[in-house]
Amino acid sequence: MKYIIIFAISAALLTGCDETAGVKVSDTNVADKAAKPGDEQLTTIQWIDSSKNYGTINEGQVLEVSFRFKNTGDKPLVIEDVRPTCGCTAANPPKEPILPGAEGVINASFDSKSRPGMNKKDITVVANTKDTKEHKLHFEVDVTGKKSD
Repeated sequence: MKYIIIFAISAALLTGCDETAGVKVSDTNVADKAAKPGDEQLTTIQWIDSSKNYGTINEGQVLEVSFRFKNTGDKPLVIEDVRPTCGCTAANPPKEPILPGAEGVINASFDSKSRPGMNKKDITVVANTKDTKEHKLHFEVDVTGKKSD
């Protein structure tokens, strides 16, 4: 009888102290659903034009290139870096953050000197965006070589 009472008291204490009572299984994964550090400053971007074909230019001409985008998120968009794949292309990121809903431009210039033929160039843009931090921009231009005398 003594053991039955101890068992009954132990069982009552164990069930009475159930800290998970009323907690749904889906609520137990709160840590899994928590935002990663830095996520609170991430946003989204929509490229209005991320690939362009500029047709034909003459060798030696400097081609001005621009790629438009829109901040489609709810945090300021910061273009952290732009990296052309070739020394013949220089790119300039916006200096100020792009506010939610606003549009911006990545400007670049391509120096066609000593680059006759089809040129296919990429620019990598690094930004505080959710899905991927790196975005590829692409342009093509056919450079007509100088005619020899």
